[in-house]
Amino acid sequence: MKPRLKRLVRKIRFRGQRYFCPLCRSDLRELRPYGFKHPVLAEQNVVGGGYRPNAQCPVCKSTDRERLLYLYLTRNTNVASASLRLLHVAPEPGLGTYLKGLRAIDYLSADLNPGAAMVQMDITAVEFDDASFDAVICNHVLEHIPDDRKAMRELFRILRPGGWGILQVPISLRLDETYEDFSITDEARRAEVFGQSDHVRIYAYDYVDRLQSAGFDVDVFKWWTDSELAAGDNRFGLLRDESLFRVTKAP
Repeated sequence: MKPRLKRLVRKIRFRGQRYFCPLCRSDLRELRPYGFKHPVLAEQNVVGGGYRPNAQCPVCKSTDRERLLYLYLTRNTNVASASLRLLHVAPEPGLGTYLKGLRAIDYLSADLNPGAAMVQMDITAVEFDDASFDAVICNHVLEHIPDDRKAMRELFRILRPGGWGILQVPISLRLDETYEDFSITDEARRAEVFGQSDHVRIYAYDYVDRLQSAGFDVDVFKWWTDSELAAGDNRFGLLRDESLFRVTKAP
């Protein structure tokens, strides 16, 4: 069965009025579970990293965090109309398809793994000149990188003055400061301590301090304070308590 036909079948199968996926424009009766169940994620109240019973769209497979980012970009930025050179790190399939399809966008996706994006890139050593991009999207990547501060400085360097970025990470609502221990290298132990085998830390809200130390101005967007997004008893299936971290580089 062809992919488009498969999607249509799923649209019909899961049709309902409880949820709406803005990425595939599907009215849904339910969302699917998604995320890990490692106890540390619940113990530290990690938003964006734990198991969620209503998270993934059964039609396009977008997750709650991808839908939040799409909604923010389309409602709170000029991404749909402005002429931008945009770097998308570790691209989400649905969001990447949308951004690549915008005529005014000079879109480039990048990933550390070869073949996973348009170019292979290590964001701790970006092979682009200073001020190369108008916008950067880096969604749930920095928690994987040991030298996250170097990665932040690189993203700041390649961003043009006046440019902006969305740099999302899982955040603990219980920790007072970010927890990391680079002596832990065993994958099973990392999963136990950080909630995922390829994570190297659990961020707390001092994540903002790290971004500011790299040079960024930081705005924390809380979607539940937006009357339109919060209306309809969370019909977009967004992750409760997930803030969105928008950074800008001063002109």
